Amino acid sequence: MGSIGINNENPVAQKLFMALRQLRKAHVHQAVEGHKPSEMTLLICLARKSRSAEEGLKVSEISRLLGITPPTVTQLINSLEAKDMVERQPDPSDRRVVRIRLTEQGRVITRKAREHMDASLNKLVEYLGEEESTLLADLLLKVHGFIENNPRPDLDRLQMNGDEKLD
Repeated sequence: MGSIGINNENPVAQKLFMALRQLRKAHVHQAVEGHKPSEMTLLICLARKSRSAEEGLKVSEISRLLGITPPTVTQLINSLEAKDMVERQPDPSDRRVVRIRLTEQGRVITRKAREHMDASLNKLVEYLGEEESTLLADLLLKVHGFIENNPRPDLDRLQMNGDEKLD
């Protein structure tokens, strides 16, 4: 089965599709020291959103912040816990609640990832210049707003030729 492309007569739409496709393939979120991008995203979320290094976040909070299901968050936590990047701690005010927090090793790798990201973004700003970098950021925010306000169709619910149900 081949990849899905666009059948659009508009050359600007075709160019935009190709640019977005190539950007996605560029691996913007590369692994850091053997950690998957999804693991790094969770580590950075913990570093940024925890009120304190000791408190950590609940699985439900991480799920909401990252927009992924709690079972997926749990899988990531299990993987990171096995690598000694995070640890589970009972909530002091409610023993039924478990909070996830970074270990010292998790804080070190998160700091390295942040430094790498900062250096990469600074290089991009240097390459594009401040004016084009600002324009790119504004356009990406505008694209995000468009996507948020125009959800993709549920392809599973669309009926294709020959698939229509006959009553």
